[in-house]
Amino acid sequence: MKTRRYQKRIYRDWVRTGKLKKTHVIVQETDLAVYCDTAADPLFIEKRVRLYRRQIEGYIAKDRRFLESLRPVEVELRAPPIVKNMAAQAKKANVGPMAAVAGAIAEAVGKDLLRRGHQEVIVENGGDIFLKIKKPRLIGFYAGVSRFSGSIALKVRPADTPEGICASSGTVGHSLSFGCADSVAVISKNAALADAVATACANLVCPKQDLSKAVAFARSIKGIKGVVIITRDNLASWGNVTFSVKRQKK
Repeated sequence: MKTRRYQKRIYRDWVRTGKLKKTHVIVQETDLAVYCDTAADPLFIEKRVRLYRRQIEGYIAKDRRFLESLRPVEVELRAPPIVKNMAAQAKKANVGPMAAVAGAIAEAVGKDLLRRGHQEVIVENGGDIFLKIKKPRLIGFYAGVSRFSGSIALKVRPADTPEGICASSGTVGHSLSFGCADSVAVISKNAALADAVATACANLVCPKQDLSKAVAFARSIKGIKGVVIITRDNLASWGNVTFSVKRQKK
């Protein structure tokens, strides 16, 4: 679950995307970095973000539990698709629906851009990523003071996309977490599910001995393809995960 307090995305200074065109769109708390093979229309992205936010906020106005609950919430059959997606994926992870909001919006906007004709799309929303790529990409880790921060990355193959890679932390950023993980990254075809499970896993990590418990939890959920958990100098992973070690600059 995300708070309303904004924090600068300093990890974006590390991003290198080659020939992809970047578009930056902010709508209230939603801060998207969008990378496409051809220049995306920022007004189109903003319009879609406002639509999804309006749908979520409209539902919250009818049922405050959707915003405040830390446990799954049942929603109406006539709820907007993004609301139903958030609720369904949060239920699998046993967390509140807002734990899935960043991943859900990233995926919804990403799919909008694919339908608009873009062939390669990466949407990053506060560390939660939806991507459809045509060449291998590296997704780095920002894990605060951990020695793994900025030094390793996930290798993502085009054949595995579209997919979501979502992050949560108990020590970095603006997410509400009850654990002490420096970074938890979860991979799934559904970015909302990856977001919700990342939150749940991060809640389980404290102290470091709980890494195995969090990994086991992620493994138990249908639809999860991989997980990486970092706490200081400890790292645990499972699933469809391939690492690249980044060379340190002299």
